[in-house]
Amino acid sequence: QVQLVESGGGLVQAGGSLRLSCAASGRTFRWYGMGWFRQAPGKEREWVGTVNWTGGSTEYADSVKDRFTITRENAKNTAYLQMNNLKPEDTAIYYCAANSRSGDGSRRTADYDLWGRGTQVTVSS
Repeated sequence: QVQLVESGGGLVQAGGSLRLSCAASGRTFRWYGMGWFRQAPGKEREWVGTVNWTGGSTEYADSVKDRFTITRENAKNTAYLQMNNLKPEDTAIYYCAANSRSGDGSRRTADYDLWGRGTQVTVSS
């Protein structure tokens, strides 16, 4: 069973950058579509973006487009979320997710069967 572990969260000032990592155990990770989601206090989990199994196709929510970039290194079993020009409204717990049934990304939480425990990102104004 593949397990996902996020890292790289922390406290940053508005306008700053962070890079989150999602490390996966298991060799089959390379075939899975991946997604990043976030959840702020009192709000529902929100889709941030996705990357397909090759890393060649990405998609982003409008709220993060042109600021966030998702990449993956299948040789390292790791996916990344590069976050630039962070805003206070980006404050949330960030989760990575994998879809073991498809190499495509998806906006729907229900399409992902593997989840990490999340990493906190706090952006101060």
